[in-house]
Amino acid sequence: MDDVLMSAPLFAALDIEAAAALKASMDERRMLKGDVLFSEGDPGDRLYVVTDGKIKLGHAAPDGRETLLAVMGEGEMFGELSLFDPGPRTATATALTDATVLGLGHTALRPWLTGRPEVAESLLRALAQRLRRTNEALSDLVFSDVPGRVAKALLDLGERFGQSMPDGLHVTHDMTQEELAQLVGASRETVNKALADFASRGWLRLESRSVVLLDVERLQRRAR
Repeated sequence: MDDVLMSAPLFAALDIEAAAALKASMDERRMLKGDVLFSEGDPGDRLYVVTDGKIKLGHAAPDGRETLLAVMGEGEMFGELSLFDPGPRTATATALTDATVLGLGHTALRPWLTGRPEVAESLLRALAQRLRRTNEALSDLVFSDVPGRVAKALLDLGERFGQSMPDGLHVTHDMTQEELAQLVGASRETVNKALADFASRGWLRLESRSVVLLDVERLQRRAR
């Protein structure tokens, strides 16, 4: 069992032997960049854990506009809501990079929920954290301006995907400018303007599908 898998909420409460048994009941799927794991409206009957790469979760509005709800990286879990409230998927999961995921269906999970209460508790904790992040995102859309939301999104990506180096925090987010704009709920032009402003102030340096955060403290102030 590697550290990435053991950090996932589904496995965090288990010892090595139990975690290995749980992994054995899961199906592995390798995806190429752009592959769709599931689409909005598909039946939802399993959760997934990312073991390599990144998966984006998106939602399409009736008028065709798209919103990027989240980017999931190694050790992160998604789709668990369908196990507690079966119904159509509310988002489309697409490989943002080449990726590998492990899937666990409701039938295979049920004995773990009933026989290992710590697994159920860990999943409920993950759901509560997801709900808290959703509430914060809704609040940001109402009360924060676009530059503030951009700063907050970059800090979140930095916390999850960043690597500290002598010249700053290198964050490989693997998103296009359009996808980054979808993540913060704004137009690409407005987001690009905010990024250019941050760069001119020396707070960050823009690179292809990545960014180097040079002044995290200033970005934190702007995100408030």
